[in-house]
Amino acid sequence: MELKVWSLAERPEARQRIAEMPNSWPEFVINDAVGDAHYPRIAAELPEFVLFAEDETGEVVAHAKSVPFALAAEGRGQLPARGWDEVLVWAFGDLRRGVRPDTVSAISITVAPHAQGRGLSGRMLSAMRENARAHGFGEVVAPVRPSAKHLEVRTPIEEYAHRVRPDGLPHDPWLRVHARAGAVIDSIAPASMTVAGSLEQWRGWTGLPFDTAGDIEVPGGLVPVRCEPEQGYAVYVEPNVWMRHVV
Repeated sequence: MELKVWSLAERPEARQRIAEMPNSWPEFVINDAVGDAHYPRIAAELPEFVLFAEDETGEVVAHAKSVPFALAAEGRGQLPARGWDEVLVWAFGDLRRGVRPDTVSAISITVAPHAQGRGLSGRMLSAMRENARAHGFGEVVAPVRPSAKHLEVRTPIEEYAHRVRPDGLPHDPWLRVHARAGAVIDSIAPASMTVAGSLEQWRGWTGLPFDTAGDIEVPGGLVPVRCEPEQGYAVYVEPNVWMRHVV
């Protein structure tokens, strides 16, 4: 597939096409409250950190979003246990206060369903790294959502993240893409994303009854969802794996 990669800053007219590109994210994942508040702001306020790929017909087939933030700011220094959620809060808090960023965090790499399996995620990761370097940054960090963890919902994330193949590369395909690009595992973000909702919301997101107390496995979930029918709610706390790229 012949691709051309642009930033939204270069092609602002593509904003709507990027937003409307089909994706394969589980519905509950896009109902994270922190994401609802901050994810759309990346395109609006940081268009130079929104990359998108067009195929030979001009169709948007992939996009990658990242945010700059100040990891070395007072009270930080370490990548947060609340991973994806917290780095979004940090980034836009820094932007509002005029704090100078020193690191770029990956936020998402999304490939249109019909274009998956062609190595586009790795190409967009490379473009993200190059974009960070072009903007003067020396490091990209990523709260990685392991792509095959949903097949082992009950496996502890620490065990899963550090599992390697005979060649020494990570067992998980998406962790492996990052490792091949030179990234190393920094730490686990045990509460990277939190999705809380009513039982009715969870039924709508998953098609499951959500009428039993305890841990419920849902399609696309990396860990079970905790269901509390007597209280009328369920909560999903997703772990991610922090990886660091020197660019």
